[in-house]
Amino acid sequence: MKAIIFDMDGLMIDSERLYFQAEREIAWTFGRNIRDEILQKMMGRNPIEGMEILVRELELPISSQEAVRMRNDLMRQKMRTGLRAMPGLSHIIDAFYGRLKLAISTGAQKEFLDIAVDQLGIRDKFDVLQASDEIIRGKPDPEIFLKTCDGLGLEPKECIVLEDSENGVRAARRAGCLVIAVPSEYTQRQDFRSACFIASDLFEAANHIEALICSGS
Repeated sequence: MKAIIFDMDGLMIDSERLYFQAEREIAWTFGRNIRDEILQKMMGRNPIEGMEILVRELELPISSQEAVRMRNDLMRQKMRTGLRAMPGLSHIIDAFYGRLKLAISTGAQKEFLDIAVDQLGIRDKFDVLQASDEIIRGKPDPEIFLKTCDGLGLEPKECIVLEDSENGVRAARRAGCLVIAVPSEYTQRQDFRSACFIASDLFEAANHIEALICSGS
C-alpha cells in the first residue's frame, strides 16, 4: 500500500453535526421537520445531489441550487466557529506522514475543504486535496476516488481509503481501493459489510494500517 485517502466530513472533522444542524434549520425555515433517515441518505453525496434529496423529500418551494446556497451560508459560520477534529486525526496523520502519500477526497466543496485544512493547520501534510467541485457523479459513484488516485499517480489497489459513510465505502470499493470504515455516531447504523475492515475510531484504523504495511498486504 502506498497511500491513504481520507474522507473529510465525519471522518476527519466533526462536521456532520454541523451539516445536520444547517439542514434542519433550512427545513424549519419552511415549516418542515426532517427525519434522520433523510439526513443519512444525503451523507457522502456531492452538494447538489444531497440537497436534491432534501428538496424532494420535504417538498420545499426552492431549487436544489438555492438550498445549497442556503446551506453554504450557514456552514461558513458554523465551520469557522464550531469545527472540531475527530479523535485520533493527529495521531494517524503523524503516524504515516512521510511514509505513505496522503490525500483527502471529499464530497464537500473546495471552499469548505480549504476552511477545514487551514483551521486544523494540516494542508502541508497532504499530496492531493480533492473536493467535489470538479466531480460530475457523487458517491457512491467511484469517480472522486478514481480522480484522487490519478492525482496521486497510483493505482486504486495501492490506496487505502478511510470512510465513515456507506455511500463512501461503496464508492471506494467500486474504485478498487482497500476500504476501512470508521463509522461515526451519525452513520453507525449504516451497512458497512462491503468494507475490508471496520474500525471503532482513527486510532484503531491506524493500528490496522500499520499491520497491513508490516504484512506487505
